[in-house]
Amino acid sequence: MNLRRRKFLHLAAGAISVSAVSRITKAQDYPTRPVRIIVPNTPGGSNDQYVRLIAQWLSERLGQPFVIENRPGAGSNIGTEAVVRSPADGYTLLSFGPGSAINATLYDKLNFNFIRDIAPVAALSLDPGVLVVNPSVPVKTIPEFIAFAKANPGKLNMASTGIGSLAHVAGELFKAMTGVNILHVPYRGGPPAFTDLLGGQVQLMFPTLSGAIEYVRAGRLCALGMTTATRSAALPEIPTVADAVPGYEASTVYGIGAPRNTPAQIIDKLNKEINAALMDPKINARITDLGGTTLALSPADYGKLIADETEKWAKVIRSAGIKPV
Repeated sequence: MNLRRRKFLHLAAGAISVSAVSRITKAQDYPTRPVRIIVPNTPGGSNDQYVRLIAQWLSERLGQPFVIENRPGAGSNIGTEAVVRSPADGYTLLSFGPGSAINATLYDKLNFNFIRDIAPVAALSLDPGVLVVNPSVPVKTIPEFIAFAKANPGKLNMASTGIGSLAHVAGELFKAMTGVNILHVPYRGGPPAFTDLLGGQVQLMFPTLSGAIEYVRAGRLCALGMTTATRSAALPEIPTVADAVPGYEASTVYGIGAPRNTPAQIIDKLNKEINAALMDPKINARITDLGGTTLALSPADYGKLIADETEKWAKVIRSAGIKPV
């Protein structure tokens, strides 16, 4: 090796070392300015409520504002793509729910691949769903409901918060596993769906517990079963759907991600702080009160959960032939 080439390689190696040290130093100092957390949904939903709790905690613990920016549209794809296109420096984060796993199959042409382009940072909450019916439906249990639906094929209407929403695919999974014939009626979000469910224009729905819990507690809706594998601490008297339909499970997991190639030191720092927040008694109690269960995971474990959910809902969407409008 001649002297000139050796000198070049030495300088190049030095430059790489300086760059690596600089990145590590920036990650250790993070954050040095405000951080945006994009919520790809409208304000007031479960995703929005949970991440605002965590944003306040992060702001107080890390000394910089963590600012929520709601950017809804296209089933959460607009806000997600905005984060995908952002610099991978930890200053733009994404708060997301099950729509990210569902949309991977629901939409034929996306400008991003969620699993490839979003690095998992931390889970926040597992929000159980619940099968609720209007009190006019003469059933009190899941077996009674299945029997009633089979005796009245095509006469029950199932509301959802939109085509491809978790409320929709959870219902399709239930239909596939029980063989009931129920008509799907999509709405533009939760408020109009609940309005018609409470009014009896539709008879059932698979909403998140956080969205339905006050109606259940007030006796305006009848909860038949939780869609999670275990009962909810918020309504421990309600059995799971799986008690009557073994293997059934449909959960809403909310969490935070970052653009791919975000430094591992930043992701690990955020993961540590978010998991600490979830252990805080006040935050834990608030999430429980909203109907959720705190879910502290490592980035790797959260990434596996996202991949598993993406595969699971892909099968349901293809089997049911669900297409976006």
